[in-house]
Amino acid sequence: MRLRNIAGSREVIADSKYTVKEPETKKGLWKKEVFGNDNPIRIEIGMGKGRFLMDLAELNPNVNYVGIEKYSSVLLRAIQKQEQRQLPNVIFIRMDAENITDVFAPSEVDRIYLNFSDPWPKDRHAKRRLPSREFLGRYDKILKPDGVVEFKTDNKDLFDFALEEVEPAGWNLDAVTRDLHNDPVMNEGNVMTEYEEKFSSLGNPIYKYIVSRKGK
Repeated sequence: MRLRNIAGSREVIADSKYTVKEPETKKGLWKKEVFGNDNPIRIEIGMGKGRFLMDLAELNPNVNYVGIEKYSSVLLRAIQKQEQRQLPNVIFIRMDAENITDVFAPSEVDRIYLNFSDPWPKDRHAKRRLPSREFLGRYDKILKPDGVVEFKTDNKDLFDFALEEVEPAGWNLDAVTRDLHNDPVMNEGNVMTEYEEKFSSLGNPIYKYIVSRKGK
């Protein structure tokens, strides 16, 4: 990814009022200490340059949004956009999603978005894929009982893998489509990411699922 090595990006992130520097200290306290309200919290893991998250935040001012991105130079782009838009219900974290249970308390999050995640195509890296059963186990620990995960991608192999992980992880497949933009039900109210706009303009179908936990 071209944006990973912009000089000075970590310094900008450290100085930005739109990032949380020690997110572990906010575990269980995001509403009170970070947002100062009792609105629901929704997170996007691997948010990229932040367009999707900020568009959602603008449409839903009574929801708190946390964007998680591990690459500093990508997060820098999101900070620059937020400096222009100054949305009060958006904050960012630079971190690896593997540590998500150290940052959010049980039932602290009510929705998780995964958009155009790194496919990690080699079999030995399957556990690193964000819709893997290993990550679903992490999401289970921080989501509210009725919380959901929404996943979008244009990568057929990753989507097939994600579908295969749902049942073994103990989750329900609530909704699924292999052509989001031509699915009138699932596409209603859809907010696009930069990648989604690019790939769909090339004629690529967009895959999406919504999953929830069994017995919750």
